[in-house]
Amino acid sequence: MSEFFSVFFDNPILQGVFLWIIRLWFLWLPVLLSVWFWNSWLNQRRLQFLRNFSWVLLEIRIPRDISKSPKAMEAVLSSLYSTWSGTWWRRVYGGFLPGWYSLEIASINGNVRFYIRTQKSFRNFVESQVYAQYPDAEIAEADDYPYASDFHNLEDWDIWAGEFGLNKVDAYPIKTYVDFGLHETVLKEEQKVNPLVSFLEFLGSLKDGEQLWFQIMIKGARNKWADEGKKLVAELMGRNKPAEEGKQRGLSKGEQEVVSAIEKNIAKPGFDTGIRVMYIARKDIFNAINVASIIGLMNQYNTQNLNGFKVINSTLAGLFFRAKRGMVKKIIMLDAYRRRSYFYLPHKRRSFVFNTEELATLYHFPGREAETPTFGRVESKKSEPPTTLPI
Repeated sequence: MSEFFSVFFDNPILQGVFLWIIRLWFLWLPVLLSVWFWNSWLNQRRLQFLRNFSWVLLEIRIPRDISKSPKAMEAVLSSLYSTWSGTWWRRVYGGFLPGWYSLEIASINGNVRFYIRTQKSFRNFVESQVYAQYPDAEIAEADDYPYASDFHNLEDWDIWAGEFGLNKVDAYPIKTYVDFGLHETVLKEEQKVNPLVSFLEFLGSLKDGEQLWFQIMIKGARNKWADEGKKLVAELMGRNKPAEEGKQRGLSKGEQEVVSAIEKNIAKPGFDTGIRVMYIARKDIFNAINVASIIGLMNQYNTQNLNGFKVINSTLAGLFFRAKRGMVKKIIMLDAYRRRSYFYLPHKRRSFVFNTEELATLYHFPGREAETPTFGRVESKKSEPPTTLPI
């Protein structure tokens, strides 16, 4: 650093440029202050808009004998897709921001539950779409489980939390339920290989005093990601090369499969997506092996030639001030989970895009193949009264 300053001050040209920048402060300083003021004001309006959101957490319970494939959940998610961002005036003066949903699976002391968190104004719509695909479901408002226990005092509790991103650009798909054969209606329940069932079995194995929360936050994505996917396909096909370099090269079978997978992926509606996982347990029973298990279960969806998951942010701290930094990270991650904050302040993160097929792979209601005894189910299938019943 000292060498840099010595070179800088010994160079008359650099000195002259620096002096002119200082002398012209009346040109650049107002612009800089205006940009800072505008961003601060706009962020304040947006935070105020977010505070006015009213949320509801819905628990969904499904009978054991359903025979729906994840395609049913894909239909539900497709109905939630919207990219409306309000008028220009509402976005600027009112701080309007598009809403989002949170798809959640939680294990509290080994008891597994499915949730959807939505704005209260969309509750009826969400319920109607779930009932349309799962008419025997039971949907009820639930207490917000992340607030059920006081984890701010971490003397008795330990936390690991992680946020997941993708290994490649969004256009490359992960391994979906179609790749696992779950779209085939001819398969028997015992023949189905459902990676979500492995996840549920793991959640059901947690002990008393252990909790694991899994959330997928989604918000309708614009078509920019699909356009980038089309450019990627053109690049892989060699269409962007100049004409003098010759005709498009022939693709190997593996390359053809990659191109086909990308084209199929970008053909469906996409959602800006954020995935966060939290493992919380009393310090005397906290098991670090469970953290490795979480990452391993997410690896079920990875493929070498397409896409996969990786941890991009976690509560693990570096070497310096590890204890204090780790504690701060845990508190921040807990607050981010409770707020379901990912796309906007106060816990804005870099999201990626998943289409409806990918989301339905990670979050759907399994049928009889899920034998987890602590998985919340509807006790009996509801049926209509016989039409011949006398009045």
